[in-house]
Amino acid sequence: MPMIFDTVIAGGGASGCFAAVHAAGRGRRVLLLDGNDRLMHKLSITGKGRCNVTNDCDPDTLMRNIPRNPRFLYSAFSQCGPADVMAFFEAAGVPLKVERGRRVFPVSDRAADIVDALKREMDRAGVTVRLNTRVKGLLLTDGACSGVLTADGEEYRAESVLLATGGASYPRTGSTGDGLKLARQAGHTVTPFSPSLIPLETAEDDARQMQGLSLRNVTLTVTEGKKTLFSELGEMLFTHFGVSGPLVLSASARMRQEKLSDTLLTVNLKPGLSPEQLDARLLRDFSEAPNRSAANILKGLLPASMIPVMLRRAELPEDKKAHDITRAERLRLAAAVQGFTLHPTAMRPVTEAIISRGGVSVREVDPHSMASKLVSGLFFSGELLDADAYTGGYNLQIAFATGYAAGMHL
Repeated sequence: MPMIFDTVIAGGGASGCFAAVHAAGRGRRVLLLDGNDRLMHKLSITGKGRCNVTNDCDPDTLMRNIPRNPRFLYSAFSQCGPADVMAFFEAAGVPLKVERGRRVFPVSDRAADIVDALKREMDRAGVTVRLNTRVKGLLLTDGACSGVLTADGEEYRAESVLLATGGASYPRTGSTGDGLKLARQAGHTVTPFSPSLIPLETAEDDARQMQGLSLRNVTLTVTEGKKTLFSELGEMLFTHFGVSGPLVLSASARMRQEKLSDTLLTVNLKPGLSPEQLDARLLRDFSEAPNRSAANILKGLLPASMIPVMLRRAELPEDKKAHDITRAERLRLAAAVQGFTLHPTAMRPVTEAIISRGGVSVREVDPHSMASKLVSGLFFSGELLDADAYTGGYNLQIAFATGYAAGMHL
């Protein structure tokens, strides 16, 4: 005999659990199924284990940080905005703090506190949880979804089903892309998952020579041909394969794998100085220590591991004395400092992405309720939807807002 509930939720991540709390809070008998042996595995590692819960920004800023289908999310954000997410967790016993860029974290800096709070709220609301239970198929009859079939052959009947199975990033946390198969089974249009918020591989060997070097307060500009895709001030990191860090991750959301051969990364290491001011700084430094080598003098301007790379790019010998450096050489050095270029060759695999781009077409989903426009009783939320944002807490805000909208209408 199939077991009967009011609502079945497939996926125990941030969005699915948030939906479960609010659906059960309305008196629905909710069953949450997850293929992992624990809930919210991905949430527990987000923000390097600190959990960037949301971004305490105004509506316009929120929408500007969503490059893919922002209008679809307007209704969900109206129902559950950043202030609502913050209020929920504060009421659930998790004090929050706002850091640089309006990013919101638990005061404890422990993602586990966010996970535990959601678990407590699900327990309080009476949500039934079954772990190690993967949804294999949907029970579809006459254009309606009436439940799910699990991989172990169990049937769970319900008036409504929410698919909150996530994307394809970090598959070890359970985000394997299974939700796309279920959406296709229901006749939905889906875009295959691809990486977003992802480190980049670069052609130059310079990155490997500087691996581990973190840069702060630099400007990264990304161009595709003559078009500027991205330009922001922030932090980035050199790795053995290329570049990573907040700036690179955000920039990757605007880049296309098939256009990387036409794409250029340009780093301004001293964005606070005009070219004239930087030249004056170099001239002063060289004049004050005319008998010191260029490599020694630059220690006051650049990180040590970057100096050999920068001098090589400026075609300036490391041991050349300051008093022997010509104006042309000095200008080449300044240009290299404010125009450090790298050529991206590939995005890292989707398994290394913070989130994945793609998913269920939002044209086929009601933006107010997250209900399928094709199949009655079927809902979608979270990363399974074809909507994603930049780094900074915006993607979790999408997860919570769409989870809330679904939970209030299941």
